[in-house]
Amino acid sequence: MDEISRNLSNIRSRIITACQKAHRNPAEVKLLLATKTVPPIKIIKVINAGYPLIGENKVQEIKEKFEALKAVPHQSHFIGHLQSNKIKDLLKYGVSCIQSIDRFSVAQKLQQRLTYENKTMEVLIQVNTSGEKSKFGVAPPHAAQLVQQVSSLPSLKISGLMTIGLFSVEMEKVRPCYKLLKSLQEQIEKMQIPRVSMKELSMGMSGDLEIAIEEGATIIRVGTAIFGKRNIPDSYYWNEGNA
Repeated sequence: MDEISRNLSNIRSRIITACQKAHRNPAEVKLLLATKTVPPIKIIKVINAGYPLIGENKVQEIKEKFEALKAVPHQSHFIGHLQSNKIKDLLKYGVSCIQSIDRFSVAQKLQQRLTYENKTMEVLIQVNTSGEKSKFGVAPPHAAQLVQQVSSLPSLKISGLMTIGLFSVEMEKVRPCYKLLKSLQEQIEKMQIPRVSMKELSMGMSGDLEIAIEEGATIIRVGTAIFGKRNIPDSYYWNEGNA
């Protein structure tokens, strides 16, 4: 845990430095712990250290960790690709936000289940800002239309946008992805769609959080830089068959 504590301190310093550079208040940026493959004992220690926002990519992992985590006050987001046949399971485990709505059909299925259970759910619309075929997300030209469609579903509360930036060590190649998400946020805000908030921009991860903060991120998703390198490749988490 000493190493994780040092990593948390380092990430916090990076957030503060990036905010200072961008003339932003660090309080505007939430740190979401990407906890895929991380055992509950480590997650609990980090939550208890003052970082209560976690995100999982797989419904199965949420299910497996639920009992161990439920006694610890925290907030859980789903940040992976959502399949219609996993919605019923997902809603059993206390998730407060789904960050990865990228098509109207799955939003409709989510609405149906939420209605049946008399629940509401905060959601973000995922946008594929990098144009990579390996990435999920609505194409940028269709993002505003999807927001309008989803806004018609009364149990879904849209609170912003999410994206995964281009995977590159060259930060200036990543930046346009985040600039694009910010511009979409501003475009949608001007449309003044009823029941739609654009308060959240979930973008940026371990390697590019500074760029994301400079471009307006309000949620950054960090896993590797806190918990260490995973044994399972990230491609596992992009494959719909493994959801």
